[in-house]
Amino acid sequence: MKKILASVFFSFPVQLVLLHFKKFQILLFFWFILFFTCAGVFMEKYGAGALFLAPEYLGKVNAFSTAILGMALGIFIMSWNITSFILFSRYFRFLATTSRPFLKFCVNNSIIPLSFLFYYIYRLYQFTTTRELFSSAESLLLIAGFLAGLTIIIIISLAYFFGADTAIISRLRPVLTNPKLFKERFQNGNSHFYESRLLTVNWYIGSKFRIRKPRDVAHYSREFIEFIFSRHHFSAVISIFIAFLFLIFIGFNLDNPVFQLPAAAGIAIFFAILIALTGALSYFLQSWSLLFAVLMLFGLNILYQKGYIDPTNKAYGLNYSNKEERPLYSSETLNNISTESQIEADKENMLEVLNNWKAKQKSSRPVMFIINTSGGGNRSAAFTINVMQKLDSLTGMKLMDQTFLITGASGGMLGAAYYRAVRDPENNIKDPLDKKYSDHISQNLLNSLFSSMVARDLVAPAQKFTVAGQEYIKDRAFAFEKKLNENTGGLLDFQLKDILKKEAEAKIPLMFLNSVISRDGRNMIISTQPVSFLMKPLYGKNLTEYTEPDAVDFTSFFDKQHPLELKFLTALRMNATFPYVLPNVWLPSTPVIDVMDAGLRDNFGAETTVRFLMNFQKWILENTSGVVIIQIADREKGGWQNKATVGNISDVITKPMFQTQENLINFQEFHHNEIFGLLGENFGGHIHNLNFEYIPISEDAVAALNFQLTRREKQFIIDAVDSDHNKHQFKIFGELVR
Repeated sequence: MKKILASVFFSFPVQLVLLHFKKFQILLFFWFILFFTCAGVFMEKYGAGALFLAPEYLGKVNAFSTAILGMALGIFIMSWNITSFILFSRYFRFLATTSRPFLKFCVNNSIIPLSFLFYYIYRLYQFTTTRELFSSAESLLLIAGFLAGLTIIIIISLAYFFGADTAIISRLRPVLTNPKLFKERFQNGNSHFYESRLLTVNWYIGSKFRIRKPRDVAHYSREFIEFIFSRHHFSAVISIFIAFLFLIFIGFNLDNPVFQLPAAAGIAIFFAILIALTGALSYFLQSWSLLFAVLMLFGLNILYQKGYIDPTNKAYGLNYSNKEERPLYSSETLNNISTESQIEADKENMLEVLNNWKAKQKSSRPVMFIINTSGGGNRSAAFTINVMQKLDSLTGMKLMDQTFLITGASGGMLGAAYYRAVRDPENNIKDPLDKKYSDHISQNLLNSLFSSMVARDLVAPAQKFTVAGQEYIKDRAFAFEKKLNENTGGLLDFQLKDILKKEAEAKIPLMFLNSVISRDGRNMIISTQPVSFLMKPLYGKNLTEYTEPDAVDFTSFFDKQHPLELKFLTALRMNATFPYVLPNVWLPSTPVIDVMDAGLRDNFGAETTVRFLMNFQKWILENTSGVVIIQIADREKGGWQNKATVGNISDVITKPMFQTQENLINFQEFHHNEIFGLLGENFGGHIHNLNFEYIPISEDAVAALNFQLTRREKQFIIDAVDSDHNKHQFKIFGELVR
């Protein structure tokens, strides 16, 4: 038994696994992510596992989509093998004396890839039959597609290396058959390798999967061994370069949906690029790799500071060209655009909008609706539309007519904006209650986003497009907007100026699209109407005068940058800029500021709503019979959806770092409870709060928080609309609007 264990331990496959753990753990990091993602451990609540286990392509999960993912994982596996071969071959010199050394290396280096593939296939079958509601036969077809794609890439890769091996042998043949020439070229220094300096390998898997003993290479010179490996390493690096050319080709054609890969495929290729760069740097620079990486980062930083390169994302439609007229982002500037006279002028303008809204109501004192909707990706977008459709039906299709304001964050605003467009009389939609609109807004947004990140942001040369005479670079933000526009049938493809008149005349509800300035946490409020009265909290006239603005009126601050030329899709994206998934939007101020997701400060739009109502308290009390604040949240209020779990010792280390982030929304809710309480004291019984919450019907019926939903997750959302809690809220709503 001892001999058997020793034989297994000193086998080439086992020694390779041990060397990975001993020397190059960074290469294992990517495998850990893949394993934990497919297991539903890594980023579970964001639905990362579904990206791999239900890959979508052209809106469908089928054998072709899994085949594309199989090809992408094949590229990742081959990139990992190539990099491992470059880094590890010096430890196993006997490979240089075998035919087709790279093939033998791949076969013996297959323990980790095969373990993952077997586990992935098991999880793919399990997930698609339970979460995507596929039959067993359909799931097996998906597996067949995956294996077919994987096999194609492996065959192509090995065919390339077989050709490279043949070329190397052909080049060496004249030298090997001429002892004198061989000695002159490879034995000048008479420097030999000795087995005692290498890792011990008693056997390896050779041709036709036969067990072979490694050849003694002690008598081979250093020059000969290094020449053989250098030729194979060069062939490996060339294969990486070919893969880069392929990605550049995809980047130039990414506007065509055919080239928008499944999101998981984009992630796998991204991992392959990172691994390939490691191998290439190690091959060309060896021990100088780290220094080169540091110097390259330093050089890029200088080029960025001097303005020679600019990877930042822009707000499409906004003017960045006139640097002399950029507004100064300072306390003085913010105070200048929120003076008492400016606030009064903007309030007079808003009173006209309020009067226009009242004029189209049938009652002399109508009920006003204000909709607050939370962030939460496609989950929140779909839930918001389903709730709004049901509310609309309860009012006899009068919801949008009686709604004055819609505000909130991220995914919820995507859904609300889409439903507002569906109900816009100019769009002439015959059946706005059709469930297809929920399907449209919840369609996949990640494929184009991740494909662009890999093929454009990281690899392909910059491509440009024009909006309002301004040039911008196509990146993953552009891809996101383009796909969102396709999913919503072009109903959101306009600029702010195109809805200026409709919002002013109250033909459609007003929308405030917030984002958070990362520099200091202030709100950036985007609206077609001037809203300087929202820049300061309304504590009272005497206190307000000395209060620092904690929000910025976008159109007033950027009045010389043509703010109304801003694309509405961009305003939505600025409101929904989830960190790292979408790039922060950099704005033309001095100094330059950037903005990100509104949910970081006010995930529900409650702060903006309360501030608006307080500013127009007198008009509202005199002209309405009540205000119904409709809050649509993608989570249960109070954070009760976070079940108490038994922690482990690692929580002692990680809890201080992540607990604040986990409680961010809870902090906001507690603050909102306070300000709504103050609002109630000022308005008495005039204000009614209704909370519609996405509460899963069971613990295994939770839709992920991302921009891709499975078929079953979409059904989970529809089911959650009719939860007991929401039924009670719908009942109250029906009584209020009678």
